[in-house]
Amino acid sequence: MNHLQPPQPKRLDEKLAEIRADPTGSNAFILADAKDADMAFGCLAPGRRRDGSLKSRPELLDAIRAVSEQGLIDLMLMSASSVERLVIEEGLFRESAVTPAGRINDSTDIWVVRGGRYTGEPSHPFRTATLDHLKHGRLVEDASLPGPGVDLGLYSITPTGDLEADVRTLEAFAQFRVEAEQKRFRYFLEVFNPNVASTPAIDDVGAFVNDFIARTLAGVTSAGRPQFLKVAYNGPRALEELVAYDPSLVVGVLGGSAGTTRDAFQLLADARRHGARVALFGRKINSAEDQLAFVEHLRQIADGGAEPADAVRSYHARIKTLGLAPNRPLDDDLQVTEQSLCYGR
Repeated sequence: MNHLQPPQPKRLDEKLAEIRADPTGSNAFILADAKDADMAFGCLAPGRRRDGSLKSRPELLDAIRAVSEQGLIDLMLMSASSVERLVIEEGLFRESAVTPAGRINDSTDIWVVRGGRYTGEPSHPFRTATLDHLKHGRLVEDASLPGPGVDLGLYSITPTGDLEADVRTLEAFAQFRVEAEQKRFRYFLEVFNPNVASTPAIDDVGAFVNDFIARTLAGVTSAGRPQFLKVAYNGPRALEELVAYDPSLVVGVLGGSAGTTRDAFQLLADARRHGARVALFGRKINSAEDQLAFVEHLRQIADGGAEPADAVRSYHARIKTLGLAPNRPLDDDLQVTEQSLCYGR
């Protein structure tokens, strides 16, 4: 089936409007699932089965269907090939309050392939997908017209402190913004922490990233600005500084690597407490014993209905009733561990 998505309101749009109308008073919180890892990890993206074997792409698509149909997330991020299959061909989101989105670019710092060393080099801008294909599934004469695909996507940049690398990154970002405005394509902006050590070393990564974001967007008018930001959680001071700097920017955090269940729940609670209004989890959901139960507990924390430690205990009780063995004992899963903020680790 090939359906044009009707211009019906989506929960994401409603929440963004509410947050912008009252940045300090709104309790709205946007929860997103990132199932676009096939553009980074290749065959490893769907995760592993209990016996250690790799899951398949059909299993990844089934997981996208299940989490989307559950309806507790506000946004589902996918690769262009998944957008074609699920949005354009199946019309999965046609009657859903969940907004589908596509990963627009795949810079080299997310090329986490077995045997590769790309993540150890300064990030280079690169795009596999095109806006035409994300929006229409093919090249068209006028991509500004509505299409059966998505009109929202994630654009990612990774500042490194290396002048030449960062100039290339921002030149590519500027070219993308022009195309996006011409083709009426919305985006949210992901800003990773540096994926390599700079010379001289950056003493305060949070301050560096905040300044990089602020000075970059200072040259961008409202027509080309992102719907919201997605950044690494660099602690309460850095997050509060970014949130306070420009109340018109909706700031969100990225989930990072898998870690313990407490890592995920604590990150969400801390980010929410210090001003974030969006959280996008990928590997933490994908590696869960039961993705739907995990998302249900994320939603409770995002809406202020549960504390992290209690949510971990509740989650373990739930997977026990489902007859699933936990990935780690409860006492271990209640621990907060140090998480790397680089994509490939």
